Amino acid sequence: MNTNTRSDHPTGTLDLRGASGGGIFDYDPAPESVKVKIDDSYGLFIDGQFSGASGSSFATVNPSNEETLSMIGSADGSDIDRAVAAARAALPGWSGLPGIVRGKYLYRIARRIQERARELAVLETMDGGKPIKESRDVDVPLAAAHFFYHAGWADKLEYAFPGKKPEPVGVCGQIIPWNFPLLMAAWKIAPALACGNTVVLKPAETTSLTALRLAEICQEVGLPKGVVNVVTGAGETGSALVNHPDVNKIAFTGSTAVGKIIAKATAATNKRLTLELGGKSPNIIFEDASIDQAIEGVIGGIYFNQGHVCCAGSRVFVQESILDTVTQKLNDRLASLRVGDPLDKNTDLGAINSSEQLGTINKYLDIGGNEGAVRHDPNPSSVPEKGYWCKPCFFTGVQPSHTIAREEIFGPVLAVMSFRTPDEAISRANNTPYGLAAGVWTDKGSKIFDMASKLDAGVVWLNTYNQFDPTSPFGGYKESGFGREGGRHGLAAYLK
Repeated sequence: MNTNTRSDHPTGTLDLRGASGGGIFDYDPAPESVKVKIDDSYGLFIDGQFSGASGSSFATVNPSNEETLSMIGSADGSDIDRAVAAARAALPGWSGLPGIVRGKYLYRIARRIQERARELAVLETMDGGKPIKESRDVDVPLAAAHFFYHAGWADKLEYAFPGKKPEPVGVCGQIIPWNFPLLMAAWKIAPALACGNTVVLKPAETTSLTALRLAEICQEVGLPKGVVNVVTGAGETGSALVNHPDVNKIAFTGSTAVGKIIAKATAATNKRLTLELGGKSPNIIFEDASIDQAIEGVIGGIYFNQGHVCCAGSRVFVQESILDTVTQKLNDRLASLRVGDPLDKNTDLGAINSSEQLGTINKYLDIGGNEGAVRHDPNPSSVPEKGYWCKPCFFTGVQPSHTIAREEIFGPVLAVMSFRTPDEAISRANNTPYGLAAGVWTDKGSKIFDMASKLDAGVVWLNTYNQFDPTSPFGGYKESGFGREGGRHGLAAYLK
């Protein structure tokens, strides 16, 4: 509130507006002070050096203000040939190093990520639109943690797989999405290098800057030439990498539609393949759960990352007896979220990554209303005129047949449904072609384990959500892909 009546005040009212002009509980702007140098243009990182791309260039745009950050080189088939040849030439030397030496290189990369953490966080936020506190507190620390963790495995692979002689797969083509650019690069590169493979990485075209900065770090730590190569571009670049005859393995994180195309392209080859694809993950809240804790888990599982995470808990199933309570608490909590400048340390929700993605989200918002669900828009925040913005919302009155209950939206949108019994919750949660993640909220331990054993999900979080650790494998079932990343299970994908 902005004003409050008080009889002993000379004017009869007490102005409680803060310096920002809002209510007393508003936050003043807290912009990130670190300035990051961004070159006017970037080329490709091949064989330990940056060089121009043979194809054209494209702009990478700050989604919060639509300003061009830099021009990025677009790799064509000849560039992919150079990158794969460099990785192939580097393979014998890299795989022939003692594991402890490979581990030292990974450790150096991890330490350098830590040393350049604020720079990387700001760059991630400017290029991707996510809040600086997520880049700073989640993405960058986890990226460093994955390199630290896999550095420890590099000389222990025979202990990871007793009785076998682990050998690297070879040259790995890796394609990553725009939602966690640096973290996804770490998920892919760290285990591949620990196992003795060499890499050609293609980041998403809208978020290439931190992958290129990671290439700089590889130079700084003296990583042998050709071990890591970064090629930028759009779908044509990724297709050239997937179809290259001298690539031994493809690792892809992205949409289910593209994953199916890649699976078809590699089916008739000897390429190894792992896919981490889309999801329509459920959060199941029982009447005996700590409701406030569950609400925070739901909020953190979808809204704080703008719904831009494949395992976002975008479907919430609430036991019927507490549906009204959960709906009201969810409404109140969404009203308190701060939407705006991603570089403001107080911001909870930043900008949508691109105009194309915002268009997709708005399409689903229209479909949800047209099919009869009730949309709730409790957040009062005003958003800048420029940029790609979507305030957090949720739908009630959602039926299992509704499009918003079946298809991945990839935005800060939640579908709330009810259930009566645990069996009904399981049936409705599993009624999807996806199987990536799930959350269960209850005070009963036996119920937790019973639900976890019946859910079709690669990861089940219990009384929490979106908790990641390098030691824990991550991956899905059904149309959410196959293979695991992280932990000992993730090493198997990069070994023969």
